[in-house]
Amino acid sequence: MLIAGNWKMNTTLPEAQSLAGAIASGALERQRVLSGIDMLVCPPSINLQAVGGELAETPVALGGQHMHHEDSGAFTGEVSAPMLASVGCTYVIVGHSERRQLFGLSDADVNAQVKQAQTHDLTPVICIGETKAERDAGEAQAVVRRQLHAALSDAAVVPGQVVVAYEPVWAIGTGDSATPSQAQEMHAFVRGELVALSTKADAAGIPILYGGSMKPHNAESLLSQPDVDGGLIGGASLSADDFLAIAEVGAAEVAA
Repeated sequence: MLIAGNWKMNTTLPEAQSLAGAIASGALERQRVLSGIDMLVCPPSINLQAVGGELAETPVALGGQHMHHEDSGAFTGEVSAPMLASVGCTYVIVGHSERRQLFGLSDADVNAQVKQAQTHDLTPVICIGETKAERDAGEAQAVVRRQLHAALSDAAVVPGQVVVAYEPVWAIGTGDSATPSQAQEMHAFVRGELVALSTKADAAGIPILYGGSMKPHNAESLLSQPDVDGGLIGGASLSADDFLAIAEVGAAEVAA
């Protein structure tokens, strides 16, 4: 089970170091309790190196929030896969709904980023999910299928080289969350699509995270679902106590 934190555009350098230090020390203190849990934090790019220093020699991995699909070039303000790898990142979030909606990221862009990440030994955390209008129109599964198939076209669809995060766009940052049954229904659908996309028998083992306002109070009901393999945490990841509490819930579910 993977518990990942997306800090978005939050934390100054001192705040990032303090938060990462608190998460790292908490993870080390709870190492036995957190057996079976992989942890990941994705700070703003400007803080990656400093956060990586705080996480060194701990079980918490480092990831980027976004990256360009080229190695280098005249792309002012962008970050490349080699840059992320050079500061210790092993994961990168791609296709987040905020990048799609606010910055015009297309399905083709996401696919290029997925393949670029895999080329540089970064595990892409591919975000997919529907808006409220799409869900209300009965198009949720069609949207998710389109995004997933586009993202993984000609990419490696095997555990260890890809993570999928289902994020109901209508729940992100709203304080609302999909019900456990809604989450399970979509995660089971996504798992079936992953198996269909891959020729590998173990494709069913690709982690599918839930990414829509998961917090300590609702983590158990979501993480207990059979096809929910962790969480992509937004607001709650900005509190070390909340983030670690969700990880402990996940560990209890793994042990159950």
